[in-house]
Amino acid sequence: MTVVLITIHILIAVAMIGVVLLQRTDQSSLGGLGGGGGGGNFMSTRGTANLLTRTTAILFAAFCITSLALVFIATPSNRVRSIADDVAPATAPAQPLQPAVPLSK
Repeated sequence: MTVVLITIHILIAVAMIGVVLLQRTDQSSLGGLGGGGGGGNFMSTRGTANLLTRTTAILFAAFCITSLALVFIATPSNRVRSIADDVAPATAPAQPLQPAVPLSK
């Protein structure tokens, strides 16, 4: 399940990168691949911008959903963990060793 979700997550990320690169910038864009601005394009400039913006938003939502799903799958258990769980319990200080035989003669 995790491998499938990671694969989908990566595909969404690559698609989002492609869609963002297709969007129009101030100077030029890769969105005009259909021609040099002539009337023979499939969609108008405004229609292409709206489609790319909507597609980016949908891909972003899918990316967030798959990210959250991966986080929930990666959690080892449903038990709430605390930092205090990892701390070793305090033990009583060791008593100094008493010599077994008195040192005086």
